[in-house]
Amino acid sequence: MSADRPFDITVNRVRDRGGEPPDYRKVRRALAEGTIHRIAPGAFVLARSWEQLSPMERHRVRVFEAADRLRAPALISHFAAAAVHGIDILGPWPERVDVRVPRRAGGRSSGLIRRHCLGVDEADAVDWRGHRITTPAQTAVDIAALSDHLHAVVVFDQVLWARRPGGPLATLDELFALVERQVSAKGFARIRRALASASALADSVRESQSRVLIRRLDFPEPELQRTFLLPDRRSARSDFYFPDQDHIGEFDGLGKYLDPQLLQGRTPEQALIEEKDRADALRRMVRGFSRWRTPALRRPRELYDILTADGLRSPVPPPPAGLILPD
Repeated sequence: MSADRPFDITVNRVRDRGGEPPDYRKVRRALAEGTIHRIAPGAFVLARSWEQLSPMERHRVRVFEAADRLRAPALISHFAAAAVHGIDILGPWPERVDVRVPRRAGGRSSGLIRRHCLGVDEADAVDWRGHRITTPAQTAVDIAALSDHLHAVVVFDQVLWARRPGGPLATLDELFALVERQVSAKGFARIRRALASASALADSVRESQSRVLIRRLDFPEPELQRTFLLPDRRSARSDFYFPDQDHIGEFDGLGKYLDPQLLQGRTPEQALIEEKDRADALRRMVRGFSRWRTPALRRPRELYDILTADGLRSPVPPPPAGLILPD
């Protein structure tokens, strides 16, 4: 994904009317009817175009809009920089656009902008659309500094992702070097622990989330992206493979059946049949096979029960049935 290319979506702005006064009654009616969506004060897009974008793409549209409005050169950072670089996150994207400001400036936020009083000169950044934007490595470290272990692992996985089109956004050495140089003693151990748990082999944020939860539930440590040769000579990768138990584990996301990029011209029905045939072939090659979806990642007792019912064992008791984890 190019950091210089906005998404193909038209933004209609009140200020672009060449002095003609806007018809606010018409705007309010369109908003009430749901035919347009407000992305920023005085800026709107067609709702049908907005709905076709992923949450990360929607935030990226907001970042481009904010960049066009900022008068003085700004340092785009945190989740705003993540959206531009194509670094996905777990959970909702913020409504405001993040910028780093000098420490003496204060971190007060207003309107479309959320300010982080972290300093500017010490950040690793590059030029972008008349402003500066933190590098992928700096972006990941900045987000990890605000996050718990799970969300920090997710963002580090995303930056290291080996199979990303165009290649990884940063190396493990680059990330460790930034943490050593920039992170205060208060957060140093926590962020290093998340970085030590990161992997370049997670193909989605849900795979990263699954791996962290599997470890928390004290199941055996799996191998990631193990390749199997199917009877028809095709190869297939499993999300997780537990070698001592000869057990495959897979997160079954809906994107492979709905996302046009992942469908690659197939219908959802064709994708579903192909995935079922692939899973059946893998199931016949191992002693155990488990699949789970997003609800099991929010309810750890559900994932625990799935894995134990399919033959994996954990030395710890199951978590409470009513425990629900937020994204």
